[in-house]
Amino acid sequence: MRQARPSRTRFAAQALGHAFRSAELLERALSHSSAGGREFDRLEFLGDRVLALIVARRLFETFPGDDEGALSRRHHDLVRRETLAEVAEGIGLMDVLASPGVESRGPARATVLADAMESLIAAVYLDGGMEAAEACIQRLWGGRIAAADQPRQDAKTRLQEWAQGRGLPLPAYAVERGTGPDHAPAFRATVIVAGLPPAAGEGSSKRLAERAAAAALLALVAQGSAA
Repeated sequence: MRQARPSRTRFAAQALGHAFRSAELLERALSHSSAGGREFDRLEFLGDRVLALIVARRLFETFPGDDEGALSRRHHDLVRRETLAEVAEGIGLMDVLASPGVESRGPARATVLADAMESLIAAVYLDGGMEAAEACIQRLWGGRIAAADQPRQDAKTRLQEWAQGRGLPLPAYAVERGTGPDHAPAFRATVIVAGLPPAAGEGSSKRLAERAAAAALLALVAQGSAA
């Protein structure tokens, strides 16, 4: 049986607060599919569901006055790809991840980090059960959950509401596939609102690219208001 690299076992104990009983499971979780990891995508699938369930329960308990809509907005903000990538960056996950050829910056890196974070959560769950997974997620997400007093609307929603409030047509988006390998695609979106210059944004999915474009246009609007 393969043994996990000492640096990886130390990483798991220090960053996740979990001492793996199965060194092989930890190795599989940190071997990206681009490095020949045969079970990485399956672990990612499971980790996504484990994270979603545990965060949903935490929000349900933390915000008893929230209705379904408010809980959903908080939940989306906490489990979206950008948040996963931020958490992964914060614990130095890329330093122990086997993922050759991944760009050091940009959408591809963020996608790989988010996927790896989900894979690692699944490994903790399989190795130690739900209790271990809850402890890990509380360690990494607890501060974010406690600070989620006001769910943030995404940029597309804010731009739409801004346009509607001024009697303008809804924002129009155009998305095209950019460069990037199949496992880490990149997209570029352009958004147009009547009376404003177009704005563009990039992301690892069409949805994220559209949000980036909307955020760019909102920034232009803010600059114009401040001028």
